[in-house]
Amino acid sequence: MAPVPPDGWVGSVGEVGVRENRRVPVELITDPGDERIGDYRALTDVELRTRWEPPHGLFIAEGELVLRRALRAGYPARSYLVDAKRVDQLADLDTGDAPVYAATQDVLRSATGFHVHRGVLASFRRKPLPTAAEVLATAGRVVILEDVNNHTNLGAIFRAVAGLGVDAVLLSPTCADPLYRRSVRVSMGEVFAVPYAKLEPWPAALAQVQAAGFTVLALTPALDAVPVQRLDQAQRARAALLLGAEGAGLTGAAMAASDVRVVIPMRRGVDSLNVAAATAVACWELGRDDPW
Repeated sequence: MAPVPPDGWVGSVGEVGVRENRRVPVELITDPGDERIGDYRALTDVELRTRWEPPHGLFIAEGELVLRRALRAGYPARSYLVDAKRVDQLADLDTGDAPVYAATQDVLRSATGFHVHRGVLASFRRKPLPTAAEVLATAGRVVILEDVNNHTNLGAIFRAVAGLGVDAVLLSPTCADPLYRRSVRVSMGEVFAVPYAKLEPWPAALAQVQAAGFTVLALTPALDAVPVQRLDQAQRARAALLLGAEGAGLTGAAMAASDVRVVIPMRRGVDSLNVAAATAVACWELGRDDPW
C-alpha cells in the first residue's frame, strides 16, 4: 500500500509529495534509505560521522536556532531535513538552491538513529579554516585546547569563549571536530561565531603563539601553580589559556612549552573542575576588568 502524505501536502500519493516553501519545493521522504538524505544517515555513530563529514566538506546542524545561526555566519546549505509537521518553521527562509526534505518522525528516527525532537536538521558546506597565524593576527585573547575530544565539552567551551570575551580557539591536531553535530548543538551555534584553527605541529607550534606576543597560561591543579586571580596585568593582557583533556589534563610536553602554570583554587578537597567549567571560570577571571 502506498504511503499517505501528511495533511496539507499536494501531489500524487507515493514517494514524494510537494508543496511550496517560498520558491523551493518541499519533498516528502518516505524511505529512510533514500539517497537524497544520505548526509543525515546514522548521526549518532561518531566514528562513521567523523569519517564522512570532514572528508566530504559538510556538517550537520540540529535545531532551528542553530540552523539560522549557521546561515547568518555564511555557511552554504546543502539541504534541509525537517519533521513534516514543522515545515512551516522554514517558511520565511530563502533556502536558495538547497532542497528541503520532510519526513515523519518514524522515518527521521530510522534514517538518523535518534528521535529528532527539535524537528529540524540541515546539512551545510564547511568553509576553509584560517591558519593559526591568521587567527592570532586579529586576536587579543585565545583559548588553546590539547586533546579535547569530548564533543559536549568542546561545544560548551566554544559557548563560554563566545560569551566571555575570548577572541579565538586554537586546537591541537587530536582535538574533536567543533562542527560535529553535538558540539554545534551544545555551543548553541557559537562555533560559527568564534574563529578557530588547528595549531600544529604540536606542541612545538606553541612557540608560534608566544612569538605573536601571547603569554601561554597552562591550567593545571599543580600545587605550585599561580592562582588565576593573581596573574599580573601583563600576563592577562594577551593571554593564551591552555587546557587539556578531561581527566588526563595537559601533557608534560605542552606544560613545558607554556610560560606560566595557572590554577583555579578549589575547596573541600576537589582537585579540579570539568574542562568546560574550568574554561568558563578562567575566561571570566581573565576578562573581568574588560570594558563592557
